[in-house]
Amino acid sequence: MNRKKIVVFFGGCSSEYSVSLESATSVICNLNREKYEPLPVGITESGKWYYFSGDVDKLKQDTWQQDGSCVPCALSPDRGEGKLLLFRGDRVEALHIDAAFPVLHGKNGEDGTIQGLIELAGIPLVGCGVLASALCMDKDRAHKLAELSGIRVPRAMTFGARYDLHKVLDFAERTGYPLFVKPVKAGSSYGVTKVQDKENLMEAIELAFRYDDQVIVEEGIPGFEVGCAVMGTGQLTVGEVDEIELAGGFFDYTEKYTLKTSAIHVPARVDQETSDRLKETAKTLYQILGCSGFARVDMFLTPEKEIVFNEVNTIPGFTEHSRYPGMMKAAGISFGEILDRVVGLALGERS
Repeated sequence: MNRKKIVVFFGGCSSEYSVSLESATSVICNLNREKYEPLPVGITESGKWYYFSGDVDKLKQDTWQQDGSCVPCALSPDRGEGKLLLFRGDRVEALHIDAAFPVLHGKNGEDGTIQGLIELAGIPLVGCGVLASALCMDKDRAHKLAELSGIRVPRAMTFGARYDLHKVLDFAERTGYPLFVKPVKAGSSYGVTKVQDKENLMEAIELAFRYDDQVIVEEGIPGFEVGCAVMGTGQLTVGEVDEIELAGGFFDYTEKYTLKTSAIHVPARVDQETSDRLKETAKTLYQILGCSGFARVDMFLTPEKEIVFNEVNTIPGFTEHSRYPGMMKAAGISFGEILDRVVGLALGERS
């Protein structure tokens, strides 16, 4: 069988390392074995690369690094060569690869860094490229581009380590509470705080700085959060819109991965006209930010049914039970078919 060899990257130097292990396990287990042969490459939290040929269940348990099947590896930088280099003692083995699929979340995986390495080597890339990945990870710049295109974004203030506290307090006072304090470049709600009053603002800023060197303070948008799964490069496919129902607080890391007090409704409990507007806005944002392959576009819907842009996740959670596959499933597209399509896009099989 002439199966295409797909490197699946997992782990990574990121606070979202553990999330990646879950997503990558699902991707590896659900790739069509008649068409593709996955070549798992794990990146440790300290940045070491290993080709992993052991039991995939060890990814979820995070015991994969202790497996004797781990071999140090690297991508060959020679453009068009398409090789994964395995370092077996004093011998180098080269494996041919047809495409690379980064299933990495957050910094050093979703921000354009590994995408740049893959593109430099001339290897077909599954998902968004360098520019889109970098832009979507940067909440401040993504919002500026969306606003220039006429899409409403939350009022916000962005600053680095040498910020003027008085200006931040003034912005907060003028904008009003609650506010959201976030790292500019992070995901899975790490370092995000919903701030109800002035007394808790400084603590929230300090927490956000643990995850990035820039912090954004945003107005709280009334209403609820919705998402839209988008897939494609030329002709776009969208899933059903989903809706996050919260019992209180916000959709933080715990709620995203346990749903202890929240619920996801697919399709969202909105009328058809609003659903259609959300889908069109999601496609517009996807194109504005230069996305390709797949991404999840997150927005807010106010009580007046106004759409407000939140963020784009270029590598959203990719387990069978994650939001992106859930929205596509509601539109009649199975998880296996999603993987078939996005890998096919990278290989030039579809537009």
